[in-house]
Amino acid sequence: MSDQKGRMLRGDLYLADDPELTADRQRCRLLVERFNATSVTDRQQRVELLRALLGQFGDDTEILPPLQCDYGYPIRVGARSFINYGAIILDCAPVTIGDDVQIATGVQLLTATHPLDAAVRRSRYESAEPISIADGAWLGGGVIVCPGVSIGEDTVVGAGSVVVRDLPPRVLAVGNPCRVVREL
Repeated sequence: MSDQKGRMLRGDLYLADDPELTADRQRCRLLVERFNATSVTDRQQRVELLRALLGQFGDDTEILPPLQCDYGYPIRVGARSFINYGAIILDCAPVTIGDDVQIATGVQLLTATHPLDAAVRRSRYESAEPISIADGAWLGGGVIVCPGVSIGEDTVVGAGSVVVRDLPPRVLAVGNPCRVVREL
């Protein structure tokens, strides 16, 4: 494993143009391209491609194309979960999606971040923070989950919300920035 890949996986600043990371992204793009080109009638091929792409793909889980991600291997999806059309998962850090999770259309899970210091940013360093979505959560259409956020068990996030901080279990949360409006 290259030093830069190790740094990325640890959440440290890293250079994404590292040859091993570049090769990993190319492998991912090819698998994603094949997945996104599958026929609606070829569920088995989709499952096989997702098992090759992702770090974990749970039983009875379904992801509908198109899907976009950077690496694939940091993504773990539990059993019986559903990810609808148009998901974007920037997976430079681990993305953990639990069992029985529902993710609506156009959701973005964004682990990637960049330094606030302009000089460091200009030197092409970046970093990432993990995202975790607990069992039974439901993310409405167009939700954006920002780096480092955890969403609690059975929590519902309303359509169009931008989640910038952790959400506790069993709440309804909406808005930009997303905030808890009531317990469930």
